[in-house]
Amino acid sequence: MNIHGNDIKIFAANSNKELAQKIADQLGLPLSKCEVGTFSDGEIAVSVGETVRGSDVFIIQSTCTPVNNNLMELLIMIDAMKRASAGRITAVIPYFGYARQDRKSKSRDPISAKLVADLITTAGADRVLTMDLHAAQIQGFFNIPLDHLVGMPILAKHFEQENLDNLVVVSPDLGSVNRARTFASRLDAPIAIIDKRRPKPNVSEIMHIIGDIKDKNVLIIDDIIDTAGTLCNAANALKERGARSVRACATHGILSGPAVERIRDSAIEELVLLDTIPLTAEKTLDKIQVETVAPIFAQAIQRIYSDQSVSILFN
Repeated sequence: MNIHGNDIKIFAANSNKELAQKIADQLGLPLSKCEVGTFSDGEIAVSVGETVRGSDVFIIQSTCTPVNNNLMELLIMIDAMKRASAGRITAVIPYFGYARQDRKSKSRDPISAKLVADLITTAGADRVLTMDLHAAQIQGFFNIPLDHLVGMPILAKHFEQENLDNLVVVSPDLGSVNRARTFASRLDAPIAIIDKRRPKPNVSEIMHIIGDIKDKNVLIIDDIIDTAGTLCNAANALKERGARSVRACATHGILSGPAVERIRDSAIEELVLLDTIPLTAEKTLDKIQVETVAPIFAQAIQRIYSDQSVSILFN
């Protein structure tokens, strides 16, 4: 594919090769040749198997578990492309790790999201394409263009097809109210809000539920599910307070630690995730469904390559 004198090449590191292949298939392109492995001491080894001189290069890599390995793979691949004289390098990061460390919540905290943004820029990326950052202001941490896709339309389409009656969209905390309100508007449903407190990381306690959920089909929406403590506490509290059924959805399913067991044993009937992070076999449950982001990322890559507006994909 060659539009403006430079050809397009899609590369994948190791974090989410299945999604990378789906994106390449959507574009009608092969994945370009690149081996990403390790030396015997664990150092990342990258070998690019074809010329990229002058090419418009897209590197697909989620910085999910193992986060630091995947981040280093991305940085070293970017460096390799830069030193091989790639025309433009776009880091395609469906899930951006360290995004939850976006501010100082107490004295002497790092702002790791800013550090990672600096590392990606310093490595040589010319542009970043990502989806549903934990905090939208992280876009401002980059001094290069960043396109920020949203997963909500994909998730909303899934539940539109289920055509649930008496639906209420639930925000799992006060910080997610805008996301819940936008999602509810798409589904023409009211919202409810869970007031919680978090005494320490990965631990939450439900305090109050604001809104009418009694005898309703409720749908909890979030951006990230990690240990699933917040989600499952919320689901169980909603069920105890009279919800008819509880469903949930999120863009990024990290599902670390006891997450799968918690979801399995919770009141959640259905959990819909996007494939920004691969769902491994041990994390598979009948109640977990996965929708792909490949079409929207393929469209975004095509538009970036063609110098067209990407904003049409944000809605």
